[in-house]
Amino acid sequence: MSAERATVLYDIPGPRARRVNVIMSVVFGLLLAALLWWVISVLYDKKQLTSEKWSPFLEGQNWTTYLLPGLWATIEAAAVSVVIALPVGAVFGIARLSDRGWIRWPAGVIVEFFRAIPVLILMLFAFELWFAILGTSSPFAAVVIGLVLYNGSVLAEVFRAGILAVPKGQTEAALAIGLRRGQLMTLILLPQAVTSMLPAVVSQLVVIVKDTALGGILVGYVELRRVAGNSASAYGNLLPTYFVVAVIYILINMALGRLSGYLERKLRTRRGGRAQVVVEEVGEQTDLLGRQEVMIVDAPGIDEFKKS
Repeated sequence: MSAERATVLYDIPGPRARRVNVIMSVVFGLLLAALLWWVISVLYDKKQLTSEKWSPFLEGQNWTTYLLPGLWATIEAAAVSVVIALPVGAVFGIARLSDRGWIRWPAGVIVEFFRAIPVLILMLFAFELWFAILGTSSPFAAVVIGLVLYNGSVLAEVFRAGILAVPKGQTEAALAIGLRRGQLMTLILLPQAVTSMLPAVVSQLVVIVKDTALGGILVGYVELRRVAGNSASAYGNLLPTYFVVAVIYILINMALGRLSGYLERKLRTRRGGRAQVVVEEVGEQTDLLGRQEVMIVDAPGIDEFKKS
């Protein structure tokens, strides 16, 4: 089937629109190339592209002393925060949907309170509270507590929204066959809500990874951004070092995005996945408007029907 006949909700651009699109694409490409050339020229004039600035990244000592330990500290704080924040968010998200007011209202107050406070303030508060109670400072604990309090409250709203997005007919059917509230939540609502809220959950995990850098600013946690500053001071290459660190953050977040897509496909496959719609041509017969008939088969709930 040709692309023109397969198009349903999209008007194919005419000759004039195609010319405008080509012109706009060429202009945008030239502007982007000019901007890139200007940036490279400025960096070259400032001697930021010399081998002395970039050769430290070929030395193993730079990685083993600064970058790799900082990367491990970032991953460690983020992983511990995720492991704690996910169940905390699930518990408070479900609690906000409780029929009992003495559960729903306190959970709502806690979620809204910690969701409204900047994570940097929560880290500082946790750092000072930890020192006041135990008499010792723990930047790692301050970072984890701050991230869990803030992101756990945000994830609670994600879980609540995902559960509410499940059609009400699912709840009514489950109650009609005698399922209890706990069984309704664990067997019916949560399995269906996980797939829809997975992108939002992964987006929040990306936020957790990036917010670990805040711990190095205020509470002295030695994470990737902080050790990058130490490395730049030792080798005198501030801009190249932060460029490499930015690339590392991008790779971590891209890996999380790929993991999200993989998990979403696995969950859909486990539940049967999306139905595949096979479109086949039905000869060369056309209607009065010159449109070709097609046959759509294997659609869910429909054995066979024709569409013009």
